[in-house]
Amino acid sequence: MTLSALDSALTGPLFSSAAMRAVFDDRARIADMLTVEAALARAQAGLGLAPTGLGDAVAAVSPDAFDLAALGRETAHAGVPSIPFLKALRAMLPADLAGDLHKGATTQDLLDTAQALALARAFALLAADLDATLAGLATLAERHARTPCAGRTYGQHATPVTFGFKAAVWAAGIADIAAELPAVRAGVCIASLAGPAGTLPAFGARAPEVADAFAREIGLAPAPIAAHARRAEVARAGTWLATLLGALAKMAGDIAHLASTEVGEAAEPHAPGRGGSSAMPHKRNPVSCTVILAAASAARGHAATLLEGMTAAHERPAGAWHAEWHALPTLFGLASGALREARTLAEGLVVDAAAMARNLDVTRGLLFADAAAAALASTLGAQAAEARVTAAADAVRTRGIGLRAALEEGGDLPAEALDRAFDLTPYVAAAAAFVPRALAQVEAARADLAEHGR
Repeated sequence: MTLSALDSALTGPLFSSAAMRAVFDDRARIADMLTVEAALARAQAGLGLAPTGLGDAVAAVSPDAFDLAALGRETAHAGVPSIPFLKALRAMLPADLAGDLHKGATTQDLLDTAQALALARAFALLAADLDATLAGLATLAERHARTPCAGRTYGQHATPVTFGFKAAVWAAGIADIAAELPAVRAGVCIASLAGPAGTLPAFGARAPEVADAFAREIGLAPAPIAAHARRAEVARAGTWLATLLGALAKMAGDIAHLASTEVGEAAEPHAPGRGGSSAMPHKRNPVSCTVILAAASAARGHAATLLEGMTAAHERPAGAWHAEWHALPTLFGLASGALREARTLAEGLVVDAAAMARNLDVTRGLLFADAAAAALASTLGAQAAEARVTAAADAVRTRGIGLRAALEEGGDLPAEALDRAFDLTPYVAAAAAFVPRALAQVEAARADLAEHGR
């Protein structure tokens, strides 16, 4: 039995990617902890503060040498996994080297830096799927830049737009978040070496020098001062993930509606057995949209946990840091599954332009009410034109006739003005004109990901 849907053998593959689960796997964590201790030993050896062979001795230890079940039992007693890990590691090292292991460091240094190594890999996975999702949406937007469909506000038909415009809105919203990834990653992927209360007192005035040497050795940016109780960057990473999921959920929510029986304008790419029902053989439920929407909903509480951690007391808190262990990996897991599904949608969405054209007529011309009022203003005056169109719209609803037919009943309106009012061309042109602007933003975000996000 598992306590998380992400770790379950049954539901884990639905909600997260195998690659992301591997990043946060227990063996991977042990490997990262070994990397941290080896880098710390080598950095200190380079400054004459530790034996020269310690780093290599630590690096030679395999993550598989540790009994995870035993470490877990001892963690439950110790309160942190670092204590049993270091005890087991010392027992594997030569006696003349073991005493200098973990010199000057504290538990949070080890675990935060190991986490930073994992997060660097996690961000790279997200960046790859983000790039592919943006590329797919850009292609979709370009292909359908002039495919007319109903615009919808408050759940009702508003005025015509194009499907390419809609896809460009999705892409731009996701690109807004993608553009922040390099900075978010840089902020949270740092080397932590601050010792028991943040000052690294074991090395006196050389403490900053030791911290910087460790950062260089492990390949992460150094913290200018202890990050033990400065958790803004961790919270920022969590809120970035939740915001990303929100942007994906905007797209997923729209597609789920467009795929509904009554609308039928788009559909998820289908494979045999996907989205079926245990009771209704005909069903093709929107699995990708479901995963994305579920992830976005679940993410908000985890992001709040990380924001709460910013109130860390004094130099290191009780509880707030531990709470991060529940939230941050889960957010990355949720984002991995949601991005996998977003990529599937972006690259394979089935668009039914004929259904979009049919649905433009569902309201019998009401989508053109604003244009009709504008076109008739020169003949009737603005207020009278609006009143005339409002009355005609009421006739459409009560008598089932078309808006143009209702306007023509008086016989006093110029046909040329009505032709102009019910012409799709200006709507299509306006929507299509915005697509290149949005896609320029998308390409800029993709370029930034390629340069800094992988």
